[in-house]
Amino acid sequence: MKSVQKIFLHVDMDAFFASVEQHDNPELRGKPVVVGAPPDQRGVVAAASYEARKYGIHSAMPSRTAAQKCPEAIFLHGNMARYKEVSNQIMSIFESYTPLVQPLSIDEAFLDVTGAQRLFGDGKTIAEMIRHDVLGQTGLTASVGIAPNLFLAKLASDMNKPDGITLVPFDQDAIEQFLAPLPIGRMWGVGKVTQKKLLSLGLSTIGQLQQCAPKALERAVGQHAAAVFSRRALGIDERDIVVETQDKSISNETTFKEDTANREMVEATYKRLIDKVGRRVRKAGFFATTVHLKLRWSDFSTITRQTKLPIPCQDDITLRETGMALLNEHLRHRPVRLIGFGVSGLTETDAPQTAQLDLFDAPDTTLHKKRNRLSRAADGIKQKFGDQSIRRGSTIEAKDPDK
Repeated sequence: MKSVQKIFLHVDMDAFFASVEQHDNPELRGKPVVVGAPPDQRGVVAAASYEARKYGIHSAMPSRTAAQKCPEAIFLHGNMARYKEVSNQIMSIFESYTPLVQPLSIDEAFLDVTGAQRLFGDGKTIAEMIRHDVLGQTGLTASVGIAPNLFLAKLASDMNKPDGITLVPFDQDAIEQFLAPLPIGRMWGVGKVTQKKLLSLGLSTIGQLQQCAPKALERAVGQHAAAVFSRRALGIDERDIVVETQDKSISNETTFKEDTANREMVEATYKRLIDKVGRRVRKAGFFATTVHLKLRWSDFSTITRQTKLPIPCQDDITLRETGMALLNEHLRHRPVRLIGFGVSGLTETDAPQTAQLDLFDAPDTTLHKKRNRLSRAADGIKQKFGDQSIRRGSTIEAKDPDK
């Protein structure tokens, strides 16, 4: 039997945070609105209305720079609770058309509408219906890409913003022609560093990448990335919708008021973040399998590093040990602007993740379980007597929660 042609949508809200603010406060409509840190404080732009974007303002730009570009811009701190409320409305609309919804962030998602065609019509018809429902129920506009795979759908949703629809061809030759004139930077996964490497090979368009010799591409970006980019340039993407039923990650980060190279300050801040994440993980009833470190230097360059845990954990001691090992490995003698800590691969069990462990290779979980009980006991004390009721010291490891 001939396989059914998949149809994917990528729905992306237009300037989401700023658009919510303009919807809720009509006086802001038509004006350059910036959601993020005030221009007189350290911080960045989280979102900019299309009126503000005309001045070159974009997300992740320092707020001070944004104010210089547009002195009349209206800066708002933002209301994340309100944004989440609207996001939930939007995701519910998506789910009214298909259960196969994969949120990518608070304001965008992939939808597999292959099976929904029997009820609602073809991909473009469904996209129009979703945009109509979103506008009617939230007062906001969305842009949609319609394509035979996820890569093409995401690329397409950005092509006719704001409030637009882009239908990608479904024939292979037509797909390659559709992609050929696009700048190489439009490729999903091609960041600034990779883009420079590709430009050094004379590859400024996706069409040129389609014609690039595999070996030359491998030398520039590595074997794995070369294979991925070669297939993406032809519009090939075998991935499918991933429907998550629980939080994928929990994290906290902080931006220092002034860039600091003071190691004690950085470490103390980092440890507080680890403890916050640990409490959130335990409160949610999860165990983490991966630990993440995020560092942003004074020049805004950013690194993220991660390490796997042999046993899923939720205790502060293991999280601290693992997190500090990551920090000690990657912290440099240079000013730090931002630091973050997070966990991912969340599960509801602390069973070791390694499949079919040999009896003699299975890790000893005795200490692991004691640490979990100790951390939960500490949570209870802090909740009753305050965060300062327990201070961590070098002797915490010697305490036995069973005594």
